[in-house]
Amino acid sequence: MSDKATLMRAGTDTFTELEQAIEGLGDESMSRVWLGTWGVREILVHISGWHREMIPALERIARGATAPYAAGTYDDFDGWNARFVAARAGVKAGDVLDELRASHRDFMAAARAVPDEHFGPGGAARDLFDNCGPGHYREHAVQIRDWRAAGR
Repeated sequence: MSDKATLMRAGTDTFTELEQAIEGLGDESMSRVWLGTWGVREILVHISGWHREMIPALERIARGATAPYAAGTYDDFDGWNARFVAARAGVKAGDVLDELRASHRDFMAAARAVPDEHFGPGGAARDLFDNCGPGHYREHAVQIRDWRAAGR
């Protein structure tokens, strides 16, 4: 299996794990703050935000750009995360979940359009995809499962 195929499969499988981690949570549970100033709702909003932000980067890689975005653009992760969450303030958890699914679908489609060689070691799409896809899903699925197991 190619590096791209392996990463794409991981993108699908780990997204399923994230969905399983939040299965059965309602608006109230998803809005309960437990991770700093965030609850599940904010976690999902910020994942969607990174999807939406990185889709054009993947599209630029697919078109042959030498860099997916200007150096330094995303150095302030916390600032970006705060902007993503602030922009979706007041959106119901169910709608946030719908947005997450749509942004994941679009993120995966953008990645599928990137030539395979960009997913190999050192490739322009490899870390970008993993950091905003499988690695990101794993990180937050574990946090959510732990939170749920602790019964908070």
